[in-house]
Amino acid sequence: MRSQWFYTFGPVGNEASRDGGSTRLVCFPHAGGAASAYVPLSRVLTPAVRVLAVQYPGRQNRLREQPLSDIGRLADILADEVHEVDEGPFAFFGHSMGAVLAYEVARRLEARGAPGPVRLFLSGRNAPARVPGKHDRMRSDADVLRTVRLLGGTTASVLEDPELLAMVLPALRADYHAIGSYRWSPCPKLSVPFTVLVGDRDPVASRSGASAWCELTSAPTDVRVFPGGHFYLDHNVDGVAETVRRVLSVPTAVTGARAAAE
Repeated sequence: MRSQWFYTFGPVGNEASRDGGSTRLVCFPHAGGAASAYVPLSRVLTPAVRVLAVQYPGRQNRLREQPLSDIGRLADILADEVHEVDEGPFAFFGHSMGAVLAYEVARRLEARGAPGPVRLFLSGRNAPARVPGKHDRMRSDADVLRTVRLLGGTTASVLEDPELLAMVLPALRADYHAIGSYRWSPCPKLSVPFTVLVGDRDPVASRSGASAWCELTSAPTDVRVFPGGHFYLDHNVDGVAETVRRVLSVPTAVTGARAAAE
């Protein structure tokens, strides 16, 4: 997928491969996140699985672009981007806001009768409901920053630096507006299987809330619980990668980074 919307990251010490594994994993970042959030997962999965991390406008190399503050608009664009390129089977992995976006893109592809993902990995997010959760309802920048601090993760480390904060705040503001204004409405169930992942100490996503994703698909759903909070993935990369490989039935491969360490 040669697009400003997707980035690949190869093993450490090698060029990013565009000819990696036959299965593609399209990864949707969390609110305020960027494509680079999936570098660690990509390093472990490559080359068995080719990770394509979504780069939303308004961050990193797209910093000068206006962030989009509407889940529906983002999903429409990304459905077009995914649909235009046929490179074999692919799956979606979305964390937090990215889980909602992955689900909405899959809905659009299925409604069009277009090739869709073979699996949705939905991480760190309760299933959508008619009314947004209390942690999605932001009235001010102070509310956004309070939530970011609650959740932790790498973004929280930049909040005390005024210059870095000024750079990331527009994207955070847009993303939290997008997820806060998102309204799920009843619709036909998807036919794609789900794998739901959640941290056992996540302050905003519970096992029961995450398990409710099973109501949105007619296919099988399994739930995996990992130790950690909202950003459990930061400390469980190998475990999450093994889950992805096992579910997608791809072999374990020794990456350049691991080979160098062994």
